[in-house]
Amino acid sequence: MTVIPLTELSTPEMALIAASAHSHPMSESTIKSCFGPLYTCLGLYEGDELYGFAILHQIFEDATLMDICVAPSHQGRGFGKALLDRVIEQARANDAEVLLLEVRESAVGARALYVKVGFEQSGIRKGYYKTNAGPEDAILMTLTF
Repeated sequence: MTVIPLTELSTPEMALIAASAHSHPMSESTIKSCFGPLYTCLGLYEGDELYGFAILHQIFEDATLMDICVAPSHQGRGFGKALLDRVIEQARANDAEVLLLEVRESAVGARALYVKVGFEQSGIRKGYYKTNAGPEDAILMTLTF
């Protein structure tokens, strides 16, 4: 498994992974917009196949994990943790003081991973996410360096 920076050429693959892993994924055009100077896009490869990605946005000392996504067929193998570790490493290397994220309340596994690496719940956005069953809260989490 290798985690490396992605280029805009990876956008279609990223969109396919996001569509398979998220009920309401970012569009391909939104993903493509994440290849600007304030973003770092990282891809997790096994061999030459992209299995997951993470998008980090940073302005000065504030970094935000915009998305982290692993193809469903490859979840549960430590790929999400490897991506998250690399995101944290990148944020620290860019002199971030804090790493922020939001996660669906129902994403119990993701939330457990975030807590395991040191994130703390810092707020709630009521009814933030759309679902087929109605709105779902977003849990705000913070990792302070």
